[in-house]
Amino acid sequence: MKVNDKRVLVTGGSGFLGRHVVASLQKHGCRDAIVVRKAQHDLTREPDVKRLFEETRPQVVIHLAAVVGGIGANRDNPGTFFYQNVMMGALTMEYARKVGVEKFVGVGTICEYPKVAPVPFLERDLWNGYPEETNAPYGIAKKMLLVQGQAYRQQYAFDAIHLLPVNLYGPHDNFDPASSHVIPALVRKCLEAVETDAGEVVCWGTGNATREFLYVEDCADAIVRATEQYDRPEPVNLGAGFEISIRDLAELIASLTGFKGRLTFDRTKPDGQPRRSLDVSRAKNSFGFAATTDFRTGLKRTIEWYKVERAKKAVATA
Repeated sequence: MKVNDKRVLVTGGSGFLGRHVVASLQKHGCRDAIVVRKAQHDLTREPDVKRLFEETRPQVVIHLAAVVGGIGANRDNPGTFFYQNVMMGALTMEYARKVGVEKFVGVGTICEYPKVAPVPFLERDLWNGYPEETNAPYGIAKKMLLVQGQAYRQQYAFDAIHLLPVNLYGPHDNFDPASSHVIPALVRKCLEAVETDAGEVVCWGTGNATREFLYVEDCADAIVRATEQYDRPEPVNLGAGFEISIRDLAELIASLTGFKGRLTFDRTKPDGQPRRSLDVSRAKNSFGFAATTDFRTGLKRTIEWYKVERAKKAVATA
């Protein structure tokens, strides 16, 4: 399949990952990418989903829409995260099937993996245990996209695939302290500490947990590649193939933002999953994807983007 002659519906297309996926589609020659916004179509409501598909009649659906957040947001809103993500996925795929969509690309999350999966995570280990408790409702809700897609492929010969991105970062990320993930949270804290001459930045957890991070533009490229080239029921990891501790990450961000004070780790806050790192060989072998953005380079781009955005907001509110 080539996206250049397809009408592609991108749910969540105005979000962090979504805007980069739309840009990547356009780079691949797609002239008809449709972006879904919640203000016009609430994908948790069946009448809205039905109307969306009647209006747009897409040939391909890339389902990115999700209610997401960091450890704190997941811990405070487990019911909301479960219900809204389950409903969005189930309704969107069902109506895609009903109108004869040629391909459905479900984008899941690394949070689907068991808490104690062997590192690096292999796709075959996806069902060998319960996810980490703080984000299990979200992870299981997204995992239902995989189950639904495989069931629809079996019963209806529906072409659904499932992708598992690792933690993403980059321009247009969410920097709201109430719901942001670890990289934007640390970037914001360090920059604010530099501006206020604060001597300390407090980080959640012990600092010992590890994470893998994928630059958002690389992830968008992987999604479009998979849309065009991958057609199997098995899920596929999307990652960068490296692992870094939260302590080392905090020290790197402090260095890149110019923060020279003390990093303190609040052990009363949860670490989340102890380790996260993906085996990315299936993506490489199936559709030739390998991350190309160096982590330090990606962090610099992210920090510079956020500094520009903060300056714009400061001017607008002055």
